[in-house]
Amino acid sequence: MPYSEISISRDETIDERLERVNSELRGASAQTILRASIVREWAGELCYISSFGAESAVMLALIADIDPGLPVIFLQTGMHFPQTLDYKETLVEKLGLTNIQDISPSENDRLASDPKNNLWRSDPDACCDIRKVRPLDDALAGFGAWITGRKRFHGGARLNLKAFEYSAGRFKINPMASWTQEDVQIYSQHRQLPRHPLVDQGFPSIGCWPCTKPAENPNDVRSGRWVGQEKTECGLHVEKAERPRVF
Repeated sequence: MPYSEISISRDETIDERLERVNSELRGASAQTILRASIVREWAGELCYISSFGAESAVMLALIADIDPGLPVIFLQTGMHFPQTLDYKETLVEKLGLTNIQDISPSENDRLASDPKNNLWRSDPDACCDIRKVRPLDDALAGFGAWITGRKRFHGGARLNLKAFEYSAGRFKINPMASWTQEDVQIYSQHRQLPRHPLVDQGFPSIGCWPCTKPAENPNDVRSGRWVGQEKTECGLHVEKAERPRVF
């Protein structure tokens, strides 16, 4: 039965809904997962969180094909590479995205905990908490679900990623979970999507400039993130109970 013909029970529990969508859309294309999520499952209560990093163009293009007005939230941490900010403007114009929402950290939080903008040196978890985690928690308050660009080939905690998850009170959709690095490259070339300027300088994964270096291991796209530390995630995709305590 086509997905569009499947009725949705409004009496579903969270676990039942999660099991249903993961079952019904198992093996579905990223486009099908996105369309089902945007048009049917979470119509009007869904957004995409984009870093406008090395792989972001593909997800943004897929979204633009379905709904260029879908809210796209960008965490303006104050620590982005200038090339990322330029790339963001390039993609927004090329893809015709019409609902970009720039979210910044609380100035009170920043001044209280990071007045010299160098907290990343001594406590990167606290820096991420102030500049990413807290602003995102506030920004997501009006949404029931959000889209991520995570993929299993990123490794680490992402190896067993499913298309749909539930975390911190809302659903998370990972349409490209099963994509390989080659899939990303092929689609980017097919759509003639512009590359992030830093990719050609050895940055396959791009975050804030203090904590992003060229990849140390060519087989690990995230090996340039938080080099020399146990940290592998900024905190956006870590359960609150697992996040380091920040004082």
